[in-house]
Amino acid sequence: MDRRTFLGLTAGGLAASAVSGSLRESLAWPSPHQFQPDFMPGTPGVPPEPYQFPKDFYWGAATASYQVEGAWREDGKGESIWDRFAHTTGKIKGAATGDVACDSYHLYQQDVALAKQLNLKSYRFSIAWPRIQPSGAGTANQKGLDYYKRMLDELHAANIRPLVTLYHWDLPQPLEDKGGWPNRETANYFVDYANIVVEALGDRINTWCIFNEPSVFTSDGYDSGAHAPGRKDWDACLKATHVVNLAQGMAFRAIKAAYPKAEVSSAFNTGDAVPATNSEADRAAAERWAAFHNYWFVDPPLKGHYPQELATDQVLAAMGVRDGDMEIVKAPLDYLGINYYNRAIVADSPDRRVVHAAAHEPEQGPKTEMGWEVWPGGFYHLLTTVNDRYKPKAMEITENGCSYGDIPEANGHVPDERRTNFFRGYLGAVARAHKSGVPIRGYAAWSLMDNFEWAEGFTQRFGFVFVDFRTLKRTVKDSGKWYAQLAATGKLS
Repeated sequence: MDRRTFLGLTAGGLAASAVSGSLRESLAWPSPHQFQPDFMPGTPGVPPEPYQFPKDFYWGAATASYQVEGAWREDGKGESIWDRFAHTTGKIKGAATGDVACDSYHLYQQDVALAKQLNLKSYRFSIAWPRIQPSGAGTANQKGLDYYKRMLDELHAANIRPLVTLYHWDLPQPLEDKGGWPNRETANYFVDYANIVVEALGDRINTWCIFNEPSVFTSDGYDSGAHAPGRKDWDACLKATHVVNLAQGMAFRAIKAAYPKAEVSSAFNTGDAVPATNSEADRAAAERWAAFHNYWFVDPPLKGHYPQELATDQVLAAMGVRDGDMEIVKAPLDYLGINYYNRAIVADSPDRRVVHAAAHEPEQGPKTEMGWEVWPGGFYHLLTTVNDRYKPKAMEITENGCSYGDIPEANGHVPDERRTNFFRGYLGAVARAHKSGVPIRGYAAWSLMDNFEWAEGFTQRFGFVFVDFRTLKRTVKDSGKWYAQLAATGKLS
């Protein structure tokens, strides 16, 4: 299932109080005509009340290596699964590739300057594994490491905290040729890579994110085939989920062994699961959907087992779980990274493999240009639900954002009021959760700049900064100026 198959909310921050409790359970979905809530405001994106975030709150933005770097075979970089996938006819809209993308490999100084201009206190970016190990194994490519050293030094000079992701989907193609993530050996290759990166860069990094959205790159890469490497094999997908959990536990220990005070987690994709009806079957289906899509990679490190709603002996055997594996998987994550884009309307569906649940896109709220519903209340509900389940020491929103295709006017000005309203609404949900006791310490908007949006190519724009992909000129949008003011003051109004 695509990580952004539906999205998640607004019509305004007042909707941040959204569907909960008995009201939530009483709704019959997905007809858009059955429910017209009177609390949806006339002006989308207005939070229920002003909020002052703490002075030490990490206001940030995020990018990913394949989506922005370009330089796809420069300075010794090897081929990734996304290089192969994007170069395969029919996989990407407009036959686009990330060969150049935003060319951040060469323009990283401009990008850090833009982050500083936006008053960011944190910048989340990822390291390209094939830039460090072109074949996925063996000695390090020094030129790749040197690039990230320059990037980190630039961030520190700008007084911006680096939040570094070790893996944001660009597996070296030679490792996919050996079986990819369903191959148990890939976990060992990954921890070797992690050790190289930590040894070379660990003195510049205090906050690590091991994986980005493991539920997505396993499902979309090995089950639906919508993303690289484009396989459609449910058994392989199940095996991949366990190998990734093994790799997560192993990498956590590797980082902490080298830098005990480093803070380590992953960025977990989540969605607010809403039962399609009030029936017992649909409510149970929503719990199963959440178990697989929200908690499959969080329960193992924090609880030492897979979600019990789904983890039968038969499923664990199909995943290749061995004696002693769960001790490897278990890891006391220092914070929880939460990515959020959508809520899901979930119905019981006996033919849907082990989950037995079908998710549908909601139709109640307004839509972004990706066709995703805007509904901030789902974000608030998700944050409080996750907090109740895990009681984390800290939480960071590692991704949240929207696509709108606003372009520069003749004078170069980029008005994009819809994006500003979106962030008002969703940050209103964050404020409400924070006020209620959820230990949220940072927010990384997706994204700093328009970029290569995976299978959508360059057709969707998520950035605070407009990128002209012909000239690579960057222009801060109005939403970026608004966010800069928020980051400077911490005052949401």
